[in-house]
Amino acid sequence: MKNIFVQSEAHAGTTLPAKQRGVVLATSLIILIIIMGITITMFRSTHLMERISGNSREKQRSFQSAQSALAYAEWWLNQKSSNVKADICSGTTLTELQVCTIPVNLSDLTYFPFYSGYAPPKMTVAAGGGLAGSDTTNDINYSKNPDIYIAYMGLSAPDYAPFYQITTIGYGGTGGFAGSISILQSSYKLPRGSSTNLGKL
Repeated sequence: MKNIFVQSEAHAGTTLPAKQRGVVLATSLIILIIIMGITITMFRSTHLMERISGNSREKQRSFQSAQSALAYAEWWLNQKSSNVKADICSGTTLTELQVCTIPVNLSDLTYFPFYSGYAPPKMTVAAGGGLAGSDTTNDINYSKNPDIYIAYMGLSAPDYAPFYQITTIGYGGTGGFAGSISILQSSYKLPRGSSTNLGKL
């Protein structure tokens, strides 16, 4: 009688050679780095869009402030009519709105004394701007009242009506000149008995 021996081997599982395992690890790291790069790019893009949106809102707010001040200055001239007198304006600011003899030079606004006593309706002003807190009528505090400067430009032909240049500066919700500002100018004349807005505003 013959004894037959059968030798068997148990395989717990198939393992990759060390070289192949290194390739898989390197590939996984590369894919991970690519995913992280895409995520960081998307985050930065979202943050940039938020800043652009915020800057656009600030620009619109400062423009609306300057526009309101411009309309007020034109209304003020209409109320004064022929009683408007041009004076030499001096100092750093004007305590009351008046007509000056020197037109504004936009390259150096700090040289001219602006009037800052007008506050547009429903506009809350607070030093430094910022959010308006629990106030539901205004979503932001404006950093400063708009500035107004009116200059007498002489008499316009052919009716020899008084001719004026109105300059206004509107500020957004951050830091005056350090933040968003809008500068508007209007040419305005007051014929006798009526007013004509040459700025078409």
